[in-house]
Amino acid sequence: MANINNDADFTSGRVTKEGRKSNLSMFMVMLGFTFFSASMWAGQNLAKGLDFAGFIGAIILGGIILGAYTGTLGYIGAETGLTLDMLAHRSFGRKGSWLPSAMISFTQMGWFGVGLAMFAIPVAQELFGLEVTPDHMPPLGYILVVIAGILMTASAYFGIKSLTIISYIAVPLVGILGTIAMIMAVHRGDATLIEQFARTNDGSLTIIAGAGLVIGSFVSGGTATPNFARFSKNGKIGFWVTVVAFFLGNSLMFFFGAVSSIYVGGNDIFEVMLNLNLFWFAVIVLGFNIWTTNDNALYSSGLGLSNIFGFSKKTMVLVAGIIGTVSAVWLYWNFCGWLNILNCTLPPIGAILIISYFMNRNDYKSDNVKIDTVNWAAVIGVVLGAVVANLLHWGIASINGMVVAIICYLVGRALNKKA
Repeated sequence: MANINNDADFTSGRVTKEGRKSNLSMFMVMLGFTFFSASMWAGQNLAKGLDFAGFIGAIILGGIILGAYTGTLGYIGAETGLTLDMLAHRSFGRKGSWLPSAMISFTQMGWFGVGLAMFAIPVAQELFGLEVTPDHMPPLGYILVVIAGILMTASAYFGIKSLTIISYIAVPLVGILGTIAMIMAVHRGDATLIEQFARTNDGSLTIIAGAGLVIGSFVSGGTATPNFARFSKNGKIGFWVTVVAFFLGNSLMFFFGAVSSIYVGGNDIFEVMLNLNLFWFAVIVLGFNIWTTNDNALYSSGLGLSNIFGFSKKTMVLVAGIIGTVSAVWLYWNFCGWLNILNCTLPPIGAILIISYFMNRNDYKSDNVKIDTVNWAAVIGVVLGAVVANLLHWGIASINGMVVAIICYLVGRALNKKA
């Protein structure tokens, strides 16, 4: 079994003072993490169901809740210097941590594969004029998947340093080019943004329901926040960098999706740029938009699989990258619905990490504390929380799951004290 205690990415140990990154670097990494096409899809749905004032209200309300959740995880990650998986050792137990590690790894590996196809399929269609259907993917399309898979796996393989470099390149490119395209689309339209919202929305959403879409679009990925925020200088910086970057990045994605929907009938800024005859800019924005999320997703998969199987993070990134690349097209056509269901299973993990940290804070300062084999209250909390989040059609799914998980954890803690 590889010795993974002293690797450059601190897979199973605390990030040292020398390993911490600048505030700007952390902001770029966290902002790039939010550049996610699923958030554009959420923006499209928000635009269909809300007027402009409701759209803004949903983004603000959802952003506050999402910021509180991810920001707290960012604080914990930076304060302890530990990955999500190492934090789970203390809250779920040594072997109990395999459950959150497996769930994070599985979902993030799945989104990695979906992301590859989300790049390859539209490029194959627009650049080469290929016909792509659920039953047929031309060989050239698979070649694009493989090329993208190799590049994105490489950036995750080399760890936080290469993730930072990619973010420094991608964040300005996507942010500036996408915003310019959005402004051009509005100017070329025959109505203002507010008027266009009024024309196209059907009033099917409330602000609360819209906020639920905002939260649900990124709460699963946001659960992995400690894996990146741990490189921040301290807990306060980890909190604020996460909150500000996630709010700005997610809001930008929602606007990209909304403008695409109401002006060109699409769901991605890629389609807006095609409509403006900006093909090559569209390819650049699409590619880097997916890359910044995909390398973070694969990085988290590598950390989680390393915790389960004991091999180095680099080895497990390669394994996850190969699996994600080989299954990318199948995942794209068959698995998005399942991944959305699995997204509801991750917030209970984050809730238990948070409650465990603040109730046992001193234990997180030492590397010599007794760690249980399995904390069954935490494990049961995640399972029941996931069931409730998926089956209870009231309120906001992710919050429902978190509440149930916290209750289970607290009940288990009380029973252990009485025993």
